[in-house]
Amino acid sequence: MASKSKANELTLTRIYDAPVKMVWEAWTDPKQVAKWWGPRGFTLTTHSKDLRVGGHWHYTMHGPDGVDYPNKTVYYEVEKYSRLVYDHGANDNQPALFRVTVVFSEQAGKTKMEMTMAFPSPEVLGEMRKFIKKAGGEATWDRLAEYLSSTDRFYINRSFEAPIDEIFDIWTNPKHVAKWLPPTGFTMEYIKADIRAGGTSFYCMTGGDVKMYGKASYLEITKPNRIVYTQVFCDANEKITRHPMAPTWPETMLTTITFAEEGPSTTRVTVAWEVYGEATAEERETFNKSKGGMTIGWTGSFDKLEEYLEER
Repeated sequence: MASKSKANELTLTRIYDAPVKMVWEAWTDPKQVAKWWGPRGFTLTTHSKDLRVGGHWHYTMHGPDGVDYPNKTVYYEVEKYSRLVYDHGANDNQPALFRVTVVFSEQAGKTKMEMTMAFPSPEVLGEMRKFIKKAGGEATWDRLAEYLSSTDRFYINRSFEAPIDEIFDIWTNPKHVAKWLPPTGFTMEYIKADIRAGGTSFYCMTGGDVKMYGKASYLEITKPNRIVYTQVFCDANEKITRHPMAPTWPETMLTTITFAEEGPSTTRVTVAWEVYGEATAEERETFNKSKGGMTIGWTGSFDKLEEYLEER
């Protein structure tokens, strides 16, 4: 979840690998925003949009369960390529739920997006935090990163209440990783682990009657900000195999983990997952159609990591 500033505010920061103009247009062009707005599985219909102070954006979000969520946004500030202030969650039957301020700034060709959501009270904020998490609302900003990317990628972010050095250690120390990384219902055992640039790890995940072996090869480890590794499925002898439950899953995946301080004791983790090396069109299609499942899987691991941090 995003970090908290004032007692009634949530703040969220993302860095997108795209210039400000491109990010702004992805936000403000109805055809583009329909490609990424909302949690995974949701679609969007824009009925009208008047991007100016006092203008309205009238749209409906369609949930995967068939439920529609009408919304009439009112813009209070519009500074092209720089700043948006608007109300969110209003429709003909209810007032706005919160006020949003979004600031876009360019950093060496990339875009820093800083968002503040101001709620009527700390109590309302607490309830909305639960709702946003349950609905997968933060996936909206991961979907934007995927839309802006020039390659097929999956993104997911989570902020954790722990210093960056502690989070980095928990991601690189095998005895910690095995406690929270495996999917819900699975356990993990490292058969060997050499977590350093140029090193490899070989592990086994077990859940019920299912046993999966995998190997990670580390391309880059820069403490405390970045980990990059490739990952394949293996048999018990470390021979590369295919995904045991998805034969058209790509053979090799590239994982990039970045860590950013959001405060003295808060760290944002960003996972980028993409196909590595050669892959067929069918394998890439399988990857792109599986992003909902990837979100569920990583969310489960992140939830376990939060519990592990609390226990520590």
